[in-house]
Amino acid sequence: MLIQCICAFLSTVGYCFIFNIPRRHLIPASFVGAAGWALYQYLTAQGESKIAACFAAACLVTALAELFSRICKDAAILFSIPGILPIVPGAGMYNTMRAFLARDLEQTAAVGYETILMAASIAVGLLVVSSLLRIVTAVASLVPTRTE
Repeated sequence: MLIQCICAFLSTVGYCFIFNIPRRHLIPASFVGAAGWALYQYLTAQGESKIAACFAAACLVTALAELFSRICKDAAILFSIPGILPIVPGAGMYNTMRAFLARDLEQTAAVGYETILMAASIAVGLLVVSSLLRIVTAVASLVPTRTE
């Protein structure tokens, strides 16, 4: 699992170069990608479904992206986009298309269904955590501060 986390870190570095992420954000953004992949691998090894693992990993990626955006004083998208890419179900998309081209409709439906649900769970994970953090931030700004 350690080797896979290192590979996820390095692949996220590559995505950072593709998306022109500032060099000062390479390490934090790559850490986000490696952490999301590590959680995904851990949960699937524990017997969780790939869909639930994608959701949890997307939630972690979003939370870490928001954390690093506050630490580095930059947009969260600089950390979330490269960070989410290691858990995108590219192999599932490939296998769906391969089964479709082989005219194996049963395999196409099975793999395609799981792939779509994985992609949807990633989107929902990003949305849920981002929305919750925005609500918490808005509520916190409404609370009066104590001045002396």
